Amino acid sequence: MLEINEIFGPTIQGEGKRVGNPSVFVRFGKCNMQCPGFEVEYETPSGIKKCSCDSFYASDIAFRDEWKKYTSSESLIEEVSKYLPSYKADIVITGGEPLLYWQDQEFQNFLKYWIINNYSVTIETNGSIDIVLNQEWHKNIIFSLSVKLSNSGESLQKRINIKSLKTIIDFTTESYLKFVINKDFLPLASKEIEDILKQIPSCDVYVMPLGDTAEAIDKNSLSVIEFAIDKGFKYSDRLHIRVWNNKRGV
Repeated sequence: MLEINEIFGPTIQGEGKRVGNPSVFVRFGKCNMQCPGFEVEYETPSGIKKCSCDSFYASDIAFRDEWKKYTSSESLIEEVSKYLPSYKADIVITGGEPLLYWQDQEFQNFLKYWIINNYSVTIETNGSIDIVLNQEWHKNIIFSLSVKLSNSGESLQKRINIKSLKTIIDFTTESYLKFVINKDFLPLASKEIEDILKQIPSCDVYVMPLGDTAEAIDKNSLSVIEFAIDKGFKYSDRLHIRVWNNKRGV
């Protein structure tokens, strides 16, 4: 069963390699991390106050009753197709953590449909889950590997899976790493990123400013830009937050 938190678009991709591209987003529910270190405060439907990432409504199963369940890829494809413009927009699979569904055949069927119909498909993932890539069409998936650093509040063992990163980068052609950092975390981020890069194949590396509001992004962006220039990384802004302040559905 595929549990979908929301489908929205067409909008623009706000970050990473495909930034600015018209896109339709499919946000899956469930995550294997909560990332309390990102300090986005929220309240569950039962009134419990927590801290997590800015997609808490998809990562926290306390919101599960709000997710729509699909038993077949066909029904989900039909629903997503309602959001498509007259041209081929990107399809962005996000979460939560969508790779929790990787072994589900309906998830595979859903991905394959868009790939074989020549859509650009990006999966936004934390890269911590072991997956098998053994289909020729898998090579065309862009994995946006948003690997979590210690500022997420998650343990090293839980957030870093070198085997998975190697598998994805070796098998696909356009996958890349993406790190969310803030100016106070830069010295430690530098060491943690360096440790990861030593263990995996070469790929593009993007760094982004932490923040769930335009004001927070502004506080971190210049320092992160300077960090990117110093390290030879690519800088990615977070346009969706600057424009819509993390409003859902845009």
